[in-house]
Amino acid sequence: MAIEISALDIEAIRSHGEETFPNECCGFMLGKANGDLRNVAELMRAENDREDEAKYNRFLITPDAFMRGEKAAREKGLDIIGFYHSHPDAPARPSKYDLDHAWPWYSYVIVSIKSGEADVMTSWVLREDRGAFGEEDIIELS
Repeated sequence: MAIEISALDIEAIRSHGEETFPNECCGFMLGKANGDLRNVAELMRAENDREDEAKYNRFLITPDAFMRGEKAAREKGLDIIGFYHSHPDAPARPSKYDLDHAWPWYSYVIVSIKSGEADVMTSWVLREDRGAFGEEDIIELS
């Protein structure tokens, strides 16, 4: 499995994580999937609606925000193919919380933000049995 993301969108995810530090950022990735390859056509920022005291290590996209994301994707002839979020001062690996709240099929891009600076970025897909994530390659498009 692999996800194609433009260099501009990679930079936008990294910047969003730096802007919201020390809290987590989050957003949608809109695009198309073709077999095991996903292509991100556009990002859509989402508000982290987690309560203030938990925003530093959790994110929440409300059902209303998800519906707005689906509507925006549909209007552009795209699909929600995944989500991105940051891990402030933590590795770019899914947490137990991420595992418990993820859905199979979608890509989950995580960027580590260390002391306010974007660092490693990874992408993951939850396995169908929901027991673990599998890492997917990120292909940076120029």
